[in-house]
Amino acid sequence: MERRSLLRAAVLGGTSAALGGTLWRGAAYAAPAQPGTGPYGPLGSPDANGIRLPSGFTSRVIARSGQRVGTTSYTWHNAPDGGACYADGTGWIYVSNSEINPSGGASAVRFSSTGAITGAYRILSSTRQNCAGGKTPWNTWLSCEEVDRGYVYETDPWGAKAAVRRDAMGRFKHEAAAADPVRQVVYLTEDVTDGCFYRFRPTTWGDLSSGTLEVLVAGSGTSGPVTWARVPDPSGATATRSQVSGAKRFNGGEGCYYANDTCWFTTKGDNRVWQYNAAAQTIELAYDDSLVTSGTAPLTGVDNVTGTASGDLFVAEDGGNMEICVITPADVVAPFLRIDGQSGSEITGPAFSPDGTRLYFSSQRGTSGSSSGGITYEVKGPFRA
Repeated sequence: MERRSLLRAAVLGGTSAALGGTLWRGAAYAAPAQPGTGPYGPLGSPDANGIRLPSGFTSRVIARSGQRVGTTSYTWHNAPDGGACYADGTGWIYVSNSEINPSGGASAVRFSSTGAITGAYRILSSTRQNCAGGKTPWNTWLSCEEVDRGYVYETDPWGAKAAVRRDAMGRFKHEAAAADPVRQVVYLTEDVTDGCFYRFRPTTWGDLSSGTLEVLVAGSGTSGPVTWARVPDPSGATATRSQVSGAKRFNGGEGCYYANDTCWFTTKGDNRVWQYNAAAQTIELAYDDSLVTSGTAPLTGVDNVTGTASGDLFVAEDGGNMEICVITPADVVAPFLRIDGQSGSEITGPAFSPDGTRLYFSSQRGTSGSSSGGITYEVKGPFRA
């Protein structure tokens, strides 16, 4: 049975026995995704941009660090990282963080209905090492500082409103965020080797100025039921991950993505993709490179993650062989694209245009291996609806 079908069945069954502690042995959970033939076929030869793509897909460069974006007067930031897309009338906006310290922040590129670049501008300044983040249902961008006692900043993708620091969401080495509109919480990852997985419950949904920060509490295994406990002091005077006994540890939290009662998040220290079933309050592994049963693991250096309406997950590599891999609802993992000649970089910020036909992402350090060499791309093609 496919993992998502299994979880759906468990929720519909509603039996308390399904949440028993014995499930930490993983007996009732599906095996993590395994290598196979991807839905888009094999990768072709490198194109003019050095990107290997399946048949039917094309790439273009959107922006380069230190250079003007298109015909605009705006200079693109260094070390582009986490990103998201927003509908903008008949066009859309792509937002991108800057992972430099100091003076990180975030920028945006505006596109017309045809995909032409019509503007670029700064939406956040004077912050530190803005790594990933997340999109809210009310169309703001949560930009996360990946530094000790870092903050989350809520920003306006249109650049019309000043960014607001959201202290109640906790001070720790933030990585990514994903909003769950059903339970009205925001999930948060922490990028340290003994980090935690958090959720923030706003006092009022849509207003992140106040609320409760909670940490996931679970057993020592890789699958089973979980609970949540309040973090007593979100200010981080004592590290948030050290305040709650029994908080589950995750080895280097990275990307985070929510859809259909599930939050997927990645941990780079052990090359795992986790999935938290919010309806059943259980976790399990969606992918683990050490559990690949045949051949070479196609996905290593797991990092940012996004998804499509088809249920496909797209996971970017930090290192590895510079691929974005797809994990299908049938639990098959396969390369979707590969960037050649940029082994000193990492892939960041994958996000789909609102119509699902274009994928945006960056090579954070490009061909130079330096933060000033970042390149932001667009891939267009027949993505599964």
